[in-house]
Amino acid sequence: MIRRRSTPWIHRWSRQLIGAIGAVGTLLTAYLSVLKFTGAAAACSGEAAGGASSCDAVLNSAYAEVFGLPLPLFGCLAYISMATFALVPLAVKPEQNKALRSQLEDWTWLLLFAGATAMTIFSSYLMYVLAAKLQAVCWYCIGSAIFSLSLFVLTVIGRRWEDIGQLFFIAIIVGMVTLIGTLGVYANVDGLREPGEPIPIESPSGQAKAGIGGWEITSKSGEYEIELAVHLNQIGAKKYGAYWCPHCYEQKQLFGKEAFSKIDYIECDSKGKNAQPQICKDAGVKSYPNWEINGELVEGVKTLDELADLSGYQGSRNFKYSLR
Repeated sequence: MIRRRSTPWIHRWSRQLIGAIGAVGTLLTAYLSVLKFTGAAAACSGEAAGGASSCDAVLNSAYAEVFGLPLPLFGCLAYISMATFALVPLAVKPEQNKALRSQLEDWTWLLLFAGATAMTIFSSYLMYVLAAKLQAVCWYCIGSAIFSLSLFVLTVIGRRWEDIGQLFFIAIIVGMVTLIGTLGVYANVDGLREPGEPIPIESPSGQAKAGIGGWEITSKSGEYEIELAVHLNQIGAKKYGAYWCPHCYEQKQLFGKEAFSKIDYIECDSKGKNAQPQICKDAGVKSYPNWEINGELVEGVKTLDELADLSGYQGSRNFKYSLR
């Protein structure tokens, strides 16, 4: 008698499990997307360096936007796609159209594996950013990374793969494309050094946590940095920031210690030195750093050339520093 090989339970339920994780991931990233669009605060118990909400610090960072749109929105689309690929074949009954069901399963398994591989690599990079760049704990982000890894594991063990070599090939191609694309997307988050600008600014990475006055400005101002700072002060420009914010520190480093002392800086975190959080709230500040120039808010770290353009500065632009 020939005994029929039984199907492992993980093979029977893998698609349902992937669909469930995709659904939960969709809800999570949809929630974060709404927070980004509305500027609302996240429900989060963690704290970033200095005591601010770690989740808000991450969501308001430059890493939380891709092509001008909230990063969680792309995550939401990815989870919807994974859930769809997992569940659509189940809607076709084998007894009704066995050939179509089999074809859908084959194609969607390859799509699930490729998607889970890309999501896992991208999530791994974001975990690196969370630990090394932002130095904050965001449980939503960690949860999403766990979901991505779980999807990857389920796609690997969720069926009996006949061609393991094909999996390795897909993983290598998808991994390379994802990694190169990720590094390209975030290449300008910290800025790129421009030709002819010899001195990059310093980053707070590796330094002790910021005190209530922020990290000490170590760059020295040139005469043109000081001239621009005086000009910005004269036209009533304001810089909003938080003492724990590394990108705010980078903006300070661009000016240098002497020049930045002439900038009208407003501390938005209530725990910071000379804090004025109500002014920040009234101005509509939702992320750091933020500039108010000629009555308009401008988000993000700006090069001194950009600030000169925005403020109508007519002096020399032989500035000393560039972004990395």
